[in-house]
Amino acid sequence: EVQLVESGGGLVQAGGSLRLSCAASGFRFDDFDIGWFRQAPGQAREGVACIGTNDGTTYHADSVKGRFTISKDNARNTVYLEMNSLKPEDTAVYYCAADRYFCATHGGFNPRMDYWGKGTLVTVSS
Repeated sequence: EVQLVESGGGLVQAGGSLRLSCAASGFRFDDFDIGWFRQAPGQAREGVACIGTNDGTTYHADSVKGRFTISKDNARNTVYLEMNSLKPEDTAVYYCAADRYFCATHGGFNPRMDYWGKGTLVTVSS
């Protein structure tokens, strides 16, 4: 069974850091693009970052460029999101997602990824 399990969320003060992890199983990790998405209360879900299948090419939303970094460890079937200089507006449930074809292009993030995790809550206090 396909599973994407997020961990690492929690409460942090503005300016602090968190590292999120996404453990994948049940599919061939190397054949899928992996991404992080988030949804704040009362707001639509938005893409945060994506990483490609082969060359590890990454894409980060303008709102997090220079602060967040996506990476992966193929040997462990795990994707990470390093979050630095956190702001209260970063508060959201963060979801890990996988797609066989694409996570993001120059036109934006894929809103309908093949597989989704349950999410992990990140709360940034001021």
